[in-house]
Amino acid sequence: MATLTTISDGTVSATITSDGAELMSLRLGEGEYLWQGDEKFWPRRAPILFPIVGVLRDGRAVSEQGPVTLGRHGLARDYDHAIVEQTPTSVTYELDSSDETRARYPYDFRLNMTYAIVDGSLAQTFKVTNTGDVVMPFTFGGHPAFNVPVPGEEGASFSDYELVFPKAWTARVPRIDEAGMHDFSHMTELFCDSDRMRLSHERIAELLTIVMLEVPGRSVRLEGPAGHGVEVGFDGFDFLGVWTASEDAPFLAIEPWIGCATAYDESDVFEEKRGTVKLEPGASFERTFTMRPF
Repeated sequence: MATLTTISDGTVSATITSDGAELMSLRLGEGEYLWQGDEKFWPRRAPILFPIVGVLRDGRAVSEQGPVTLGRHGLARDYDHAIVEQTPTSVTYELDSSDETRARYPYDFRLNMTYAIVDGSLAQTFKVTNTGDVVMPFTFGGHPAFNVPVPGEEGASFSDYELVFPKAWTARVPRIDEAGMHDFSHMTELFCDSDRMRLSHERIAELLTIVMLEVPGRSVRLEGPAGHGVEVGFDGFDFLGVWTASEDAPFLAIEPWIGCATAYDESDVFEEKRGTVKLEPGASFERTFTMRPF
């Protein structure tokens, strides 16, 4: 049975479930910033993505250790994760490979997921350890979705919100098809020489998922007209997914990734995919992104 754990510094609080080590709530005071799930739109809230982000071509790839057969976003979100460390302001989960995971992804791993409240932000840390005796390829990413409007912005519409970046830049994003495959040979200019992008259900629906590359400062703010929102910092993550479920869904997912879905210019060799980390036996790889409600 899933266990819910709440951590808090007295101002910011977060609740996480052991089912998938998924963030279930992010509050500033009494205000809920995290999307709470709704079957009408999207039932999840903030699943973790490992050992792939997005999709493989036809759900399959080949690796040096054999076939990889994974559905969208991998397998970590499908399992109960054990709590291995806990304080009032942090909790760490652990998932180890098993016969069941090796049947889909033929590698031995340990995945630790730590949530910690630090200086008004919730930090989410992925730590992957290769517990096998061969080089292990993988990617990972986060998928937190935030309410639109956030607390303090009641009455604001989706199109009143902006994504605000640390400086002006030009965003060109790959085309994505209905199967989730990326096409980097056909790039769409999302905006030019600007530090902000106004939200549009129609624009996101047209692109299916917005995949931004090398966002300046690895930071973005989801901000409403009254100045409330969420800032996401993702140093060490080269990709940022932006998504919502339908043309009237009241949330926006802001997704830091180290890799992305299979692209048409790639083979089906797992080790050759964009952003793939190749981890030596016994080594660990760690990345942290932060979410600051304001």
